[in-house]
Amino acid sequence: MSHTTKSLYEGQVVRLGLESLVLPDGKPLELEVVRHPGGAAVVALDADDRVCLLRQYRHAAGGWLWELPAGKLEPGEAAQVTAQRELEEEAGLQAGAWHKLGEILTTPGFCDEVIHLFLARQLTQIPARPQSHELIEIHWLPLAKAVEQVRSGTIHDAKTMLGLLLVAGDPDH
Repeated sequence: MSHTTKSLYEGQVVRLGLESLVLPDGKPLELEVVRHPGGAAVVALDADDRVCLLRQYRHAAGGWLWELPAGKLEPGEAAQVTAQRELEEEAGLQAGAWHKLGEILTTPGFCDEVIHLFLARQLTQIPARPQSHELIEIHWLPLAKAVEQVRSGTIHDAKTMLGLLLVAGDPDH
């Protein structure tokens, strides 16, 4: 489907455009669309079935959130490389085993962001290297407790909820 885009804003992370297009049913439409490079998130699970969760300050979300280690894809960077980098930087972990859990569209009504979800096992501790703008606390919770926190609403970040539920629902995780 072809379309034209009028650029409204281009920042360090996102581009906002007004896109003029014709829907599959032939109707013309103008949409504000946010273009995002995508990201990767990691369910890091240790030998005792504990998951690494970050308590991170997120201004846009109004405060502190419980999240999986995650971050934005850099240009030309494969999703698993992003996941590995973010796990090292934010959580101070390297993993010997990786499994792709899937991909999610975060807000497809106005944004093209795709987050790639991974399971990381065989973990080794290294020094964390968060970026200067990141305010992060590293926590370890039993996977079952983290899933309880999803169900109770304590954890309400979508990528984290889905990553935890996918791993918890797989008996072979």
